[in-house]
Amino acid sequence: MKPKIIVHLISIALVSIIAFSIIFAVDKGKAIERKSAVAGIKGMPDLSFVDFSNPFQKALALDAMNIYFPGNFDANSANVTAAANAQEKAFRDKLQHSNNDERLTWSRWWGILAMYGKFFAVYVVVMLLTYYGVQTMGVWRFCRKKSKGTQRHRGPVDAAVNAAKNALLIAGSFVLFCPAYVIAYSLRTELNTDTVFFMVFLCVISNGLLMVYANKFYAFLTSESRKGYVDTAIVKNLRNAYNRTRPGGISLKAICTPFKRFEGHVFDHIFRNARHQYLSTMKEQASFLITGMIVTEMALNLHGYLSYELLRQMLYGNLDIVIVLLLGIFFTVKATEIFTDYLVYKEVMKYENT
Repeated sequence: MKPKIIVHLISIALVSIIAFSIIFAVDKGKAIERKSAVAGIKGMPDLSFVDFSNPFQKALALDAMNIYFPGNFDANSANVTAAANAQEKAFRDKLQHSNNDERLTWSRWWGILAMYGKFFAVYVVVMLLTYYGVQTMGVWRFCRKKSKGTQRHRGPVDAAVNAAKNALLIAGSFVLFCPAYVIAYSLRTELNTDTVFFMVFLCVISNGLLMVYANKFYAFLTSESRKGYVDTAIVKNLRNAYNRTRPGGISLKAICTPFKRFEGHVFDHIFRNARHQYLSTMKEQASFLITGMIVTEMALNLHGYLSYELLRQMLYGNLDIVIVLLLGIFFTVKATEIFTDYLVYKEVMKYENT
């Protein structure tokens, strides 16, 4: 476990050093760019101290140019006019982008930290709900598949009910695979979508995240159910019924409980082994979840949130703030990877000690 933690910490340190080096270089470049307002006029000295909006200073600059460059009155006049136009343009640009050109001040750091705190809180809540939903949907689908083999056909009414259930499941699957912005735009005029609760709900049910990893967890359960230890457990008289209406079957309460235990049932071993395999997939799940959160925040147009601020700063060209925001997202991914490695390590040690 320690070598993995060291690798994670080294990667965090290297990325942080590179990011802050780029920020330092960007700030230094901006300082040099702001130093002279008339840079870029060939053959001109530095006249940034001259206020060309003042007629007296402008005339004085022209006289000085005629003294230092005698016999070039027309060229000197054109250069002074070009310098005055450049200074006026620089002033207009500064005035126009005064609200856009933001720097990494202490107040800006605290604002970014507050936005990142909201982003991380939503991320943790969505990850926990997805973790629960993936296992619940996978277990429910597995038990439903197993119990189908023990059910008998009772007539056209049951066939119609099953057809309606299947249609409902197909419709629900379309919703779960639907992109977040489609759901957000379709409900914007009907519901108040500018809330963090709706964002959490949308991040859980949209973008196909829940369905993809529920299917993956179901595949883990199916693979484990075909292994030899399952037959051995059945021979040892462990319960093997999956229909919840039969004695010894798996109830709906056991499937939906947050902390799933199936004591005395062969499925308990299947579930624990499948969960152990699923833990390793949480690293890639974190990347998909963060991408979905960014899309969802932008679709809901939530002001004051990390993704909206990231888009705004990219639009304004404030590269240093963009790097800090991206660095926060990187830290979230690395924290998830470290926590996942720790959970996997604990599971492995649990199996080695038993």
